[in-house]
Amino acid sequence: MQGKIAFIVALALLATGCAGRNTHDLLNKTAVEAPASAIAATHDIFVVTTRQKATKQPRQVFDGDRSLTSNFAEVQMTVPKVHKVGAIERARGSAPSDPAKDFSASHVTLYGDAGQFQKAVGADIARRGDRVLVFVHGFNNGFDDGVYRITQIAHDTGYRGTPVLFSWASAGKITGYVYDKESANAARDDLEATLKMLARTKAKSIDIVAHSMGTWVTMEALRQLAIEGNRDLNDKLGYVVLASPDIDVDVFKKQMIRYGKPDKPFAILLSGDDRALKLSGFISGDKPRVGDYGDAADLAQYGVVVADLTNTKGSDRLNHAKFADNPMLVQLLGDQLKTPAALATGAPLPGQPIEQIGNGLGQAVGSVAQIIITTPFKVLSVATGGE
Repeated sequence: MQGKIAFIVALALLATGCAGRNTHDLLNKTAVEAPASAIAATHDIFVVTTRQKATKQPRQVFDGDRSLTSNFAEVQMTVPKVHKVGAIERARGSAPSDPAKDFSASHVTLYGDAGQFQKAVGADIARRGDRVLVFVHGFNNGFDDGVYRITQIAHDTGYRGTPVLFSWASAGKITGYVYDKESANAARDDLEATLKMLARTKAKSIDIVAHSMGTWVTMEALRQLAIEGNRDLNDKLGYVVLASPDIDVDVFKKQMIRYGKPDKPFAILLSGDDRALKLSGFISGDKPRVGDYGDAADLAQYGVVVADLTNTKGSDRLNHAKFADNPMLVQLLGDQLKTPAALATGAPLPGQPIEQIGNGLGQAVGSVAQIIITTPFKVLSVATGGE
């Protein structure tokens, strides 16, 4: 027992959660200018959030308190030319963001209601090519953390579509695990409504990337859509990627039974050295989480592709965000997202899209590490000569 207590204390001291800053300010107190030559790109991030507007610390824009209704915004983000793939360059502590060196929010637009937001996001979707990427963040994320991560993902993968952040009311601190779980539960209907709203636009392909506890919100929303008889969003659902899922394995199986075997590419990215999920499993009664589960074939029988990333390296000490901070895995994700899954032509054989994503995973990382990919049909082992 003492060993387990020491384990949880050590992890808590190491933990930066899924984020890691002491402050969650998104906006600078005063504007910091940078020459256009120092900026690599500008990204418009659309936001649906179950957070309340930040009144005590307005530079956070939205805080960790729960709202009973969704709020809507658009954040204009810049990425510096010094950016390296997989990284999120951020100012330290409470220092202002320098657009020449850091990811920076240059402007925030707040929308009064869902109708105004749908009109704005719909116009952007039509302009960019009818694709949407929905990102659902994980535990211990401030509003800023989610905005920065989806910006990094959209930029590094070269996603050609509209990025939409679904930001549920995480407390943004490592002591808020139970609060975050309840916030995730409270956000299920809001994510479902967001997906339905996006499906009412001219979008033809809606991709979902969810991380950590955000995978719980995502699975519950998909489960609810399945119960309503619209699990594929009127055939607009594209890729579903669950990275480091913080979901009890048995609960996930029940969710998949209700959802049914996917018709579109549905991938789980797990890692046996994910320290954050070890802690989560300990808190949850020593029950395995999907994100560090050791039996990929057991998961694959529910119609999903499982990519075991244990032998790849992550940049954070908890190995909890490999999907976004390992440059080659980011490239992998980008390669997969280039072809819209919901826009496939022809009549594929049953399970063919799942086979495609499995084979693509193997081809993309073949020169970097060893990844074991388990599909409902076979196991692919990609080995190399090392780093």
